[in-house]
Amino acid sequence: MRKKTVDEVNLLLEKCFDCFCKNGIERTSTHMLSAACGMSSGNIFHYFNSKDEIIIKSTAYCMAKVEKEFMAKAPQNISDIKRFLNDIPYWTAKKHGKKYRFMYQVYTSPKYRKYGKEFFKGVQERYAEYAQELEPKLGISRDIILPMIYIFVRASVHYALFEDEAYLKPQLLLIENMLDMVINNKDLSAPKASLISN
Repeated sequence: MRKKTVDEVNLLLEKCFDCFCKNGIERTSTHMLSAACGMSSGNIFHYFNSKDEIIIKSTAYCMAKVEKEFMAKAPQNISDIKRFLNDIPYWTAKKHGKKYRFMYQVYTSPKYRKYGKEFFKGVQERYAEYAQELEPKLGISRDIILPMIYIFVRASVHYALFEDEAYLKPQLLLIENMLDMVINNKDLSAPKASLISN
């Protein structure tokens, strides 16, 4: 049998992930996964060992891809930040809401929680890289950008999950106020000590 290429496998992961997002974990059968990939029933297992493997790999691959698409829209300069803050939460909800809902269904399940912890460990590393990339573009320290990324992404994802304006708006206001302090050279620097007691 011909060896499957990485691109072929990744395309199958995307098709399976879309099928899961549409139907949920329990209601998605292996027959449905095969059909979504344009295969006869059961042929999906020429590529993957089990439905669990498809769930784990497709979620990690597709959500990393969503994250890259999200960050590709990041502001390119200080004057572009307002556009980013105002547009991205709504774009995220419209384009990726189902994906985020499925991801949380997977990663909050006891069966797959350890894979969620692994995925989010990678997120921490990538957010630090994004902060470093944005530092010269925005003229703001990465130490200030990084917590703003966390706040903004959490707010955007929460909005994608629940379309909750009451949660979104205060988070955006907090970021705007932080940016205003930075831009106007107020005394805002990276935290020197945690305010949270141990």
